[in-house]
Amino acid sequence: MKRYLSMLLVLVLVLASWSVASADEIKDLRDYQTIANEMETYCYQYSQKAVDLNVLSNAYDHLLTNDPNGGLQPAIATEWYTNDNSKSWTFVCREDAKWVDYEGNYMADVVAEDFATGLEWVLNYYKNQSANIEMPISMIEGAGEYYEYTKGLSEEEGKALGLEKFYEMVGVTVEGNTITFSCVDQLPWFPTLACYNCLAPLSAKLIEKVGVDGYFGGDNTTIWYNGPYTITYFVHNNEKVFTKNPLYYDTDAKLFDTVTVKMVDDSNVAFEMFVNGELDYVELNETQIKLISDPSNEWNQYLVPTQQTKYSYSWKWNYNKCFEDGTPDVNWNTAIANEAFRLSMVYGLDMTAYLARTNTLAPLSLQNYAYTARNLVAKSDGTEYTQIVLDNLGIDMSDLGTYLRYDPDKAAAYKAQAIEELTAQGVTFPVELAWYYAGSNQAAADTAAVLAQIFSDFMGDDYIVLKSYTYINSFSKEVSSAKLQSVASSGWGADYADPYNFIGQEIVGDDDAYFANAYTNINDVDPETDLYKEYVVFTDMVKEARAITGDIDARYDALAAAEAYMIEHGLSYPTYYNKSWQLTCINDATKIYSLYGNQSERYINWETNDAIYTAEEYAALGN
Repeated sequence: MKRYLSMLLVLVLVLASWSVASADEIKDLRDYQTIANEMETYCYQYSQKAVDLNVLSNAYDHLLTNDPNGGLQPAIATEWYTNDNSKSWTFVCREDAKWVDYEGNYMADVVAEDFATGLEWVLNYYKNQSANIEMPISMIEGAGEYYEYTKGLSEEEGKALGLEKFYEMVGVTVEGNTITFSCVDQLPWFPTLACYNCLAPLSAKLIEKVGVDGYFGGDNTTIWYNGPYTITYFVHNNEKVFTKNPLYYDTDAKLFDTVTVKMVDDSNVAFEMFVNGELDYVELNETQIKLISDPSNEWNQYLVPTQQTKYSYSWKWNYNKCFEDGTPDVNWNTAIANEAFRLSMVYGLDMTAYLARTNTLAPLSLQNYAYTARNLVAKSDGTEYTQIVLDNLGIDMSDLGTYLRYDPDKAAAYKAQAIEELTAQGVTFPVELAWYYAGSNQAAADTAAVLAQIFSDFMGDDYIVLKSYTYINSFSKEVSSAKLQSVASSGWGADYADPYNFIGQEIVGDDDAYFANAYTNINDVDPETDLYKEYVVFTDMVKEARAITGDIDARYDALAAAEAYMIEHGLSYPTYYNKSWQLTCINDATKIYSLYGNQSERYINWETNDAIYTAEEYAALGN
């Protein structure tokens, strides 16, 4: 009751704070992120995490970008073409782009060779530590051979490499202001990769200035910028300030003078800041939505939906969980390796209350049963890719009136099977599932409590018990790197427009399979186990599908079959899409929206209003 009354008071204060607002464009935007989403590196080519890429995409321009509908648009490249039916792609670079430092001072011209320098960095084992290699290795001639070549060198030799050996081995040619990539086959989707950071530019002059280690470990004051903003101020877990790049080539672009991003503990703090006029939008949590959705609430008229993000969220089981002392959690590891145990959760948990934590007004609309995000690609007959996956799984999403995957009879059978098989293997019940969240985030604590209740209600306290633990700042540094979690909830958005980029993150025995290496730890599992053998089958299906390039329909059918195999064996557990509710001064319809690449979080060409949009006004804008 105290929380409810406090929220009512806050809403009254909001109304008082915003009632005198005018209707002008915002020049200095106030944004926020939770501390759990603080960035971890300034090395753009290295990062594979949205926490970094959402920030650094504002600092860098790529060869191409996207429009608000996700279509490809010129950026550093003014045109692009293929002369051999997608076997090679040429990009013609503009000649008026500049590199600047964080204060906006001119440092160098952006040239076509900067994109070769950036790709060499990605493919150099000692410079980039195997991050983001999958895309160029699978698409560009000689990229894999060059990566293996650098891996065979000493660290000193690898870091000393320039472009001479790279040009000799890799299918990249620079002539004047053009750069051409020779592909391993006909790849019509290759230009979409030009929106992702594995093809981002890097100035050799910067590396000459700061050195390899200086760039890899750099900060906002040492990197160079060629994008719409520089990062002029940064205090970890507190605040970062973007300032309009004074030498940005696109003088027609609508930019903010500054963008200030405040780091907050959770959505409750963000809401209080919005009340105080410190933020220009706030995404609402479950409690806030329930209050404001009451038609009698004075703020009900301002409640509008958020734009659905490009991320498809799923749970990643940890197959090699450890305790804090580094010893393996044998009980969990044995249990989660059992297919019946995994499937008893997949079919036995009604996750409606979990989805309501994101969208309490329409939780079932967030249901997600494919691993790949919807609407990324479609077959030639218009069939959307995830529909093929769902057809393989026998899931009909035409009626979302219930949580579709919940099947208590099937779950009970899998539970009985798991108890029998695991008891014979020495597993003791209940099995503890360790769930981690940021300790300062009250909303995350509430979600953990909801999940614990779901497990209690549907699994039984004598079978699986969800126990919550906290970390301070970074899940990856404090939890997953030490393999402490039983499961991690994580979203993935495509780096380029092909489903392989989703399921390729889960395959076994691949240096660049992100989730396999960072979360599931499947490569640590005994190859003789049934679990590992299932992953080998899945991996072989994925690789065979990836090799199909001439027939896109056949490629998508094969990738969908692999994805369905992964899901039906419980190797991954798709959970939800992210679309919620907000109060905002930003017209989301003017944002870049793309289901691939790094362009969706760029503060460019946004339409804003320093008075909060009403629901009626917002809908009229196309949202």
